[in-house]
Amino acid sequence: MARAATTTDAFNAVAEPRRREILDALAGGELAVGDLVELLGLAQPQVSKHLRVLREVGLVDVRDDGRHRLYRVNGAPLRAVHDWVSQYERLWNERFDLMDDVLDELGTRPPTDAGTGQGD
Repeated sequence: MARAATTTDAFNAVAEPRRREILDALAGGELAVGDLVELLGLAQPQVSKHLRVLREVGLVDVRDDGRHRLYRVNGAPLRAVHDWVSQYERLWNERFDLMDDVLDELGTRPPTDAGTGQGD
């Protein structure tokens, strides 16, 4: 019995950690499959499979360059993921701000490390 498709949209596609690694690698610009294999330390069939899924949901574009196929990120489908995650980012930032206020009142807030972003 064939498995049901689990990668019909950007949300499902980026749920797989290896696909996120591929998107991260492609964020720096176009890469061929061989470059991704070397960079990520994955087998070529794995990389090709993940690229196929990313291409099917529109997260990557491909173009032929001689004997090579170069892949690049198509950010438009990631907009929905970004917008959804942003809602939670605002929520958690508000909660962390409230926690900072409570810690300040208790006098137990750890000191911040200026310039490093630690303790913020």
